[in-house]
Amino acid sequence: MGDYVQYEKRGRIAILTLNRPDKLNAIGVAQDCFDLIDTLDKVGADSDISAAILTGTGRSFSAGGDLQGMKDRNGIGPLEHPASTRTNYRSAIQKVPRAFRALEVPIIAAINGHAIGVGNDLACLCDIRIASSKAKFAASFIKMGLIPGDGGAWLLQRVVGYSKAAEMVLTGDLLTAEEALACGLVSTVVEPEDLMDRAIAMAERIAANPARSLRMAKRLLLTAQDATLDTVLEMSAAMQAIAHETADHAEAVDAFLEKRPARFTGE
Repeated sequence: MGDYVQYEKRGRIAILTLNRPDKLNAIGVAQDCFDLIDTLDKVGADSDISAAILTGTGRSFSAGGDLQGMKDRNGIGPLEHPASTRTNYRSAIQKVPRAFRALEVPIIAAINGHAIGVGNDLACLCDIRIASSKAKFAASFIKMGLIPGDGGAWLLQRVVGYSKAAEMVLTGDLLTAEEALACGLVSTVVEPEDLMDRAIAMAERIAANPARSLRMAKRLLLTAQDATLDTVLEMSAAMQAIAHETADHAEAVDAFLEKRPARFTGE
């Protein structure tokens, strides 16, 4: 693993921090993608983790792709000819959304600054988005004569709806935090100094719940974005059958009936 992502574990919460402040946390090279993927895999493999937070170091969440790397043809974008560029996209940046979709741990984006291009899509890949009042958002690929090469055209419209996604992708316009709140791109806007406290508080509320059911609930939500109702009902029945047999479910019922706080073990 490289140094693009800092990893911290606080109890049942993992904090992932994009750590290239001199580049506004832009994804510059394939290794940056692999660092993020490996960190997400680490979070998912740790049964003690029940919630995660993704944020950025410095004044930006992520400014997207590294334009200098694109110009020099040595980053996550163009290489020597279109065939190798296509392979470059498929082998690195396009693996990032797949890693997020495979993650069954709920993840919160704490958006501390600019979330531009790929950075905006990274935020959308998280389950819950909390923004600093200083945050800015844009699907700005078109401004560079490009299209969302990382799956953003699929992702963004599932967050804000087709019309708003089309507006963002086709204009490339910048949104303020309040505009992002109004269109549902984020769920909460807070003052910059309160951002991590709010994100951690949200993560703690999530992580306080039964661990196995949390992961099943997130998988069900992700599946339901694309599946038919019949598929979701069948999956719900199967998952619920498992959930009913967990020790945490039995503890929750006993605690409710005995009018006491539940003591969950993750079993």
